[in-house]
Amino acid sequence: VWIEHDFVDLGLPSGVKWATCNVGAEKPEDYGKSYAWGETETKGHYEWTTYKWCKGAFNKLTKYNHKSSYGDVDYKKFLDAEDDVAWVKWGGTWRMPTDAEFEELWKNCTYTWTTRNGITGGLFTSKTNGKSIFMPAAGYREGALLYDAGTDGFYWSRQLYVDATSYGCAFLFSSNRVNTDFHKRNYGLSVRPVKD
Repeated sequence: VWIEHDFVDLGLPSGVKWATCNVGAEKPEDYGKSYAWGETETKGHYEWTTYKWCKGAFNKLTKYNHKSSYGDVDYKKFLDAEDDVAWVKWGGTWRMPTDAEFEELWKNCTYTWTTRNGITGGLFTSKTNGKSIFMPAAGYREGALLYDAGTDGFYWSRQLYVDATSYGCAFLFSSNRVNTDFHKRNYGLSVRPVKD
C-alpha cells in the first residue's frame, strides 16, 4: 500500500507537479535520505566499491553507460523505473525529475535562499500562481560522511550525464547559485519526486 504524498502544482508549462518533501522525509524541511544514482536503498558508505551498477570502480560500469572505456555499454540515458527511487519508494505516478524539469522549475520560479524551522534551503515560488516548494540544503554523502549540509542542496535527476557516464545529472543550489550540473554516481544525494 502506497502512502499518499502531498504535491504542489506550480503552474509550470509542462504541467509536472512537485512533491512537498524529499524521499525519506516527513516534512518539507527534513533532509530525508541520501541515495546513490540509480540505487533504491541507503547505505553506510557511498563509494565505487559499494555502488550497485559497477564492478568496484567508475570505469567498470554494468548499467547506464555510453562509453566502452567506462564498462558495459547499453546506451540508456534515463533510469529504468525499477532503479528510480521515487517510483520504488512512493509508487504510482511518482518519479525522479529530468534535467529539463529542474531547469523549468528554476526558470519559472523566483528563487530565495532562506531558513524554515531552523533548516536552510531554497524556496522556489511560482511566477505563475505564487505557490512554492521548499528544498532543504541537505548536502551530499561521500564515503561515510555528509558534506555541505546547510550550505548546498544536491538533488539527483533521473538522467545520465552521457559525456562522462560515471556521473549522473543533478540539481545544485546554494546562497548564490542555482543550476543543473552533474555529480559522481556513487555519491549520496537527495531526491525530490515529481508526478505528471
